[in-house]
Amino acid sequence: MKTIENEDYTWRVRPYSKKELALAYAPDISAGAALNRLAQWINHNTALKQALAEAGYRPSQRMFTSRQTELIFRYLGAP
Repeated sequence: MKTIENEDYTWRVRPYSKKELALAYAPDISAGAALNRLAQWINHNTALKQALAEAGYRPSQRMFTSRQTELIFRYLGAP
């Protein structure tokens, strides 16, 4: 099992709901705003967007797979 560390927490690479991961990156805003922010980060990061597409990501899905989570951590860093 892979893990990603930041200064406060070790993040396991596993499936995460979009809401759970979005709130991990932006815990001080509403869930809807956090989801919108994460979507903007993905859309503005061409390399991440391409890598997620190759991993089968669709914007309508509600969960990120372990592979998609690993890519998000790689391109955006751990929450």
